[in-house]
Amino acid sequence: MLRKLFAAAQVAGLFGAGLLVTASPALSATTQAPLKEVHWSFEGPFGMYDQEQLQRGYKVYHEVCSSCHSMKMVAFRNLADPGGPFWNPKYPNPNDNPVAKAIAKEAQIADIDPDSGDAIKRPGTTADYLPSPFANDAAARAANGGAVPPDMSLLAAAREGGPQYIYSVVTGDGTPPPPGLALPAGKFYDPWMPGDVSSFYKGDPHKIPTGGVIAMPPPLTDNRVTYDDGVKATTDQEAKDVAAFLQWAADPKMEQRKQTGFAVMIFLVLFSGLLYGSYRQIWRKVAH
Repeated sequence: MLRKLFAAAQVAGLFGAGLLVTASPALSATTQAPLKEVHWSFEGPFGMYDQEQLQRGYKVYHEVCSSCHSMKMVAFRNLADPGGPFWNPKYPNPNDNPVAKAIAKEAQIADIDPDSGDAIKRPGTTADYLPSPFANDAAARAANGGAVPPDMSLLAAAREGGPQYIYSVVTGDGTPPPPGLALPAGKFYDPWMPGDVSSFYKGDPHKIPTGGVIAMPPPLTDNRVTYDDGVKATTDQEAKDVAAFLQWAADPKMEQRKQTGFAVMIFLVLFSGLLYGSYRQIWRKVAH
C-alpha cells in the first residue's frame, strides 16, 4: 500500500513539474535594457555638482516636466542652498538670494485670504515649496489617462540607477516598438522602462521584447528649451541636465557630506600617526 502511495506521489510530482515546464514560456517577468553609460561630474569621492548643469536642469524641469510632475519636497530657498543651482556665497542665507526670490515670485501659490477665508492665488516666496501642477490626485489621473505622474523630489534616489535610469528612460521614451508589439493609443514603448510587454506582444512568445510601456509621451526634443549659457539644447543634453538636477534634488547635501568625510579621513590619518609615535615613545625601552 505504501509503495502504491509513493508511486502515485511521484507521478503527481512529475505531472506538476511538467505543468510548470509547459507553462514557463507563458510566465513573464519585469525586464529592461541595460542602462546607458553616462559620466557625471558628481561621481566618485571627490565629485561635485556642476552648477551650470543644475541651472540648465532646473530650466528643463520648470519648462517641461513641471507641467505633469511635482517636486513637493523642494522649496524655492533650496535652489539657493550651498551646492544648489543658484547658490551664491554673497548670500549665505538662501532666502536673501535674488534669483531664488525672483523664481519664487513668478509662481502662483494656492492660499487662503486671512480676511475673507476665500481661496486665493498669491506670488510665491522663498519659504514656499514648488507648486504641484494638479490640485489633487484625482485631477492628475483625469489629465493623464488614469495614472498619477510620480513626484520627482526623490525620484533619483527611489529608482535603481538614479540619474542614469532617468536619462535612459527619458531618451528611450517613444522608441519605435519592435515587430509584433501593438500598443494602444496613448501608450509608448521604452526599452529602459522596467515592465512587462507580454500582454501587448503578438509575436513569438519566446522572444518577448525587454522594456515596458509608459503613458508619458516623449518629453524632450531638440531645442525644447533655450539655455541661457549658450549650450546647445539637444535631446541628449536636456536629458543629462534634468537627470543631474533630479539627482541634486534627491541628495542636496552630497558635497557637504563628501567634504566632511574627506576631513574625517585626514584626521584619522594624522591621529593614527600620532598614536603610533606615542606608542614608540612610551614603549621603546621596554623589552617585548
